[in-house]
Amino acid sequence: MVPVRVLGVALDSAQQHVILLAPLPGAGTEEGIVLPVWIGPQEAMSILVATEGAVTPRPLSHDLMVVMLRGLSASVDRIAVTRLFEGTFYAEIHLRTPRGPLVIDARPSDAIALAARTDAPIAVAEAVLAEAGVPEGAVEFDARGDDDRVEEFRKFLDDVDPDDFQG
Repeated sequence: MVPVRVLGVALDSAQQHVILLAPLPGAGTEEGIVLPVWIGPQEAMSILVATEGAVTPRPLSHDLMVVMLRGLSASVDRIAVTRLFEGTFYAEIHLRTPRGPLVIDARPSDAIALAARTDAPIAVAEAVLAEAGVPEGAVEFDARGDDDRVEEFRKFLDDVDPDDFQG
């Protein structure tokens, strides 16, 4: 496993959200490589909110997960992106619980959003990085900064009306 950090959230040329994971310095892997993992817009915003330390008026789903874990005297030990199968990334959340270690299968986006809230380390399997990693220069970030996206999300939360979601 290669320890990584969240480099950022970007939009690809099709305007799809991508989380970029980069090996930590000294991780013993090729320098300048990143792992792009495509995620949904809600997960992208949740990760941005956590990495920017933004405060939301109501807890997001991943905030609720953290509260539940604490209530159960459990904590996130680490996150692992374990494999890539037919274009889909798979991850695990490794927990410490009063009953012992527990490993939960998860989408990488949810696992990373949880790690961003708990400061849990993130690692990627070497085989996944070798198969799907790309040179950092091959990835273009959206011109808007993360701060702009978080601010846009805050404005959305301030203006949203629950009746907008009625069918």
